[in-house]
Amino acid sequence: MNNKNRAYPGESKWKGWVYLLPAFLVYFVFTLLPILETVRSSFYQWDGISKSKTWIGLENYSSLFSDSLFLRAFTNNLIFILFYSIIPILLGLLLASLLTRQSIPGFNFFRTVLFLPQVISMVVVGVVWRWMFNPTSGPINLFLSAVGLEQFRQAWLGSFQWALPAVGSIGTWVQYGFCMVLFLAGMQRISQEYYEASSLDGANSFNQFIHITIPGLRSEIGVALITTTIAALRVFDLVYTTTRGGPGESTLVTGFLIYRSAFLNNKMGYAAALATVLTIIILSLSLLIRRYMSERSETSK
Repeated sequence: MNNKNRAYPGESKWKGWVYLLPAFLVYFVFTLLPILETVRSSFYQWDGISKSKTWIGLENYSSLFSDSLFLRAFTNNLIFILFYSIIPILLGLLLASLLTRQSIPGFNFFRTVLFLPQVISMVVVGVVWRWMFNPTSGPINLFLSAVGLEQFRQAWLGSFQWALPAVGSIGTWVQYGFCMVLFLAGMQRISQEYYEASSLDGANSFNQFIHITIPGLRSEIGVALITTTIAALRVFDLVYTTTRGGPGESTLVTGFLIYRSAFLNNKMGYAAALATVLTIIILSLSLLIRRYMSERSETSK
């Protein structure tokens, strides 16, 4: 057989595009087109039901930035970054370090159990934790009573003071397992010679963690920071299943405000403007974090 006439997989770039075409069509129809339609709808006043739309230009956007509800919702999203991103990353680093620095019996079991919240449906998570925070029969308040701390019993999800931290703590429980597994994978490529050499120089475990482990996980920390920040900014299902933005507006987030504007208040154009602004904010923050982490990596080389 003539080798010149033999066909190899992927020898032509056009064959590669043909293979990608079905997936691209699905992505175009179910992702790109809805995004473009959302941006287009943001320039109209529309109730989402009637066929007629009224062109109003940038009026939805001007109303958005003067809307106290949007400012309150976005502020809550920023607070959620603490619970969804900062705390889970710190916990993930701590747990990953504890699980790798010493031989622990049942390592795979602990890793699986700690990662489990990440793969559970967020709706299921919200329902379970709503029961756990129940003021009368919830396990959390029952536990506080059992250990003599009854004065700390709260209507957690019904409190103006504690509702936001309570929902945020659920996000921490969901996200820390992802960060831990990500850091565990990154620690596998850090040479043990660094730890051995530093031990000979008198470095303790804390110094090794600060000067070897964290710099070695810079790329993984960047991925975790971007992923969890996006989760904090686009959170909806957890708030929907636990508090519906209440009590009052104490747990209102932008995602739930979009839902409420579109399907409860019939302000589809305004909801589209909210979604467009939120998308731009998420993309901008992700690019800034990625650029910052890249500059730090280049500086450390």
